[in-house]
Amino acid sequence: MSTVDPLPRAEQRRVELLDRLARLFLAEGFLGFGVGDLASRLRCSRSSLYLVADSKPEIVLATLRDWFRGAAQRIEERVLAEPDPAARLRTYLLGVSDELAPASPQFYADLVAHPPAGEVYEENTRYAARRVRALVDAGVEAGALRPVDAVFVGAAVAEVMAGIQAGRVGAATGLSDAAAYRALADVVVAGLARPGQVTDLTRTGEAR
Repeated sequence: MSTVDPLPRAEQRRVELLDRLARLFLAEGFLGFGVGDLASRLRCSRSSLYLVADSKPEIVLATLRDWFRGAAQRIEERVLAEPDPAARLRTYLLGVSDELAPASPQFYADLVAHPPAGEVYEENTRYAARRVRALVDAGVEAGALRPVDAVFVGAAVAEVMAGIQAGRVGAATGLSDAAAYRALADVVVAGLARPGQVTDLTRTGEAR
């Protein structure tokens, strides 16, 4: 009689729990939940939750890292599907906006209140800023964007992203992080587009 390796099944269960935890945290935050609360909301056992990590703080960080990793992969898939080097920049920023759209004010408040979780967000913001700089470089090199100093543009965008992540942009404008990224996409694309490109590029990604 053959035996079934329990590891794949356990890993599948862990992946499922990470997805459900991420959706819960984005909608309601994470600091107000204990392990028992999470087990109740997800209708699973505590032992199942410990497949994710060994403690509540580690469960939170594992969930956030997994969600940001998945978001980055989904955004890159959208970018790779866009053949126009100029439009890829907007596609990327709109992808960030769309991924952050489900995040509630409580989720952002908990990120601010819990430095380890905030650092996960900050790490991903830094990565996004580097990715924007690379997309600007590629667009300029291909002649699809106006010749600009990509280092400066990357630094400027990084500052705005940092302001979004820290809550300064939201406090000043009333915009959610998702809406702020969408506005950033509009400004950056309009500033870098060649004459005649702006209308087409600002529509890119809207129906994806």
